[in-house]
Amino acid sequence: MEVLQAIKARRSIRHYKSEPVEEEKINTVLEAARWAPSWGNTQCWRFIVVKDEATKSRLAETLTSWNPSRSAIKEAPVVIVACAELGKSGFKEGIASTDKGDWYMFDVALAMQNLVLAAHSFGLGTVHVGAFNAQDVAQILKVPQGVAVVAMTPLGYPERTGKTPPRKEPSEIVFHETYGRK
Repeated sequence: MEVLQAIKARRSIRHYKSEPVEEEKINTVLEAARWAPSWGNTQCWRFIVVKDEATKSRLAETLTSWNPSRSAIKEAPVVIVACAELGKSGFKEGIASTDKGDWYMFDVALAMQNLVLAAHSFGLGTVHVGAFNAQDVAQILKVPQGVAVVAMTPLGYPERTGKTPPRKEPSEIVFHETYGRK
């Protein structure tokens, strides 16, 4: 599948078939995440693969009550939880190198984008999940101090595919030379 085609066709999936995901496909989507760019090649991301039904149910309970992905976390055969080692990305010799501080959110987002695009290329569904209690997830999954839980995604075969939402036109989001200049 061509990259731009995958980017345009990928949808957020919130309903999954019970069909298990092959280990080879799980490993390949994690391999895609591993090859994402990162600050100074720090590769601060860490991934937890969850298949246990009871654990997935506990993870679903950490989502905000209004989060439409609660059932997806329970339904999908796999949940991947993305974490980050703190104090590595965005630092040089232990000192934050930019006004943005710890860069881990950027690095994990890049890795997750690789992961979801690779998953889509295999016919697997995902949805970025961020509205949850990260401390509760960390406790459930025994994530150590110094590591932050950043995002989750269910992973599985879609029950159905979502509609393509409208996108803003380039003229609405692209400027030339200075902000606001068309």
